[in-house]
Amino acid sequence: MGSIDFRVRALLRRGAVLLALASLLTAAVGTSASLADSPGAEAGAASSVVTVKKGDRGRAVKAVQRRLRLTADGVFGPQTHKAVKRFQKRRGLEVDGVVGPQTRRALRLRPFRASMVIRPRRKRSSSKGGGGVPGLPRALKRIAECESGGNPRAVSPGGTYRGKYQFMKSTWKSWGGRTSDPIDASEAHQDRVALKLYRARGTAPWPSCG
Repeated sequence: MGSIDFRVRALLRRGAVLLALASLLTAAVGTSASLADSPGAEAGAASSVVTVKKGDRGRAVKAVQRRLRLTADGVFGPQTHKAVKRFQKRRGLEVDGVVGPQTRRALRLRPFRASMVIRPRRKRSSSKGGGGVPGLPRALKRIAECESGGNPRAVSPGGTYRGKYQFMKSTWKSWGGRTSDPIDASEAHQDRVALKLYRARGTAPWPSCG
């Protein structure tokens, strides 16, 4: 009987140790789950999501354009915006023209990295003085916002298109640009050259944003 009691006590002690270990594991899992579900963790995950929208440029835009069978010029202009909205409507997604996580997954693209997207900088006054020309036609204001985000120092990824209206240097010079490079001119001078071109040819010089 003594040996049986000893075995029983040993089994009970072993069971108590196993129960204690199970409790510790359960507590650890619960803690990690609560951290993952906390508002801070959710905000951190959300802040790491890179979306692509109208006005953006770069490799992420090219990837979207290829999936949509568009010319992959890397510029998220009006045509790409419309194509994204058509795709979203066909797939039953929110039709906002923004390539967020759901639209990106529907396009079968991997998550974008921040280095793949060039954001347009918001409009600011030129360091060469005075800001833009007041009273510009509404269409020309829209073109500037679409082309560069209204930034007179904007340069396209390849360096071909420059300034607030993304002039080629040859076009800039032929329409009265007084500097060799549009980005070296004041915002007001860029406005005047663009206005001269717009009055002569309308929106045709800006096919993506006109």
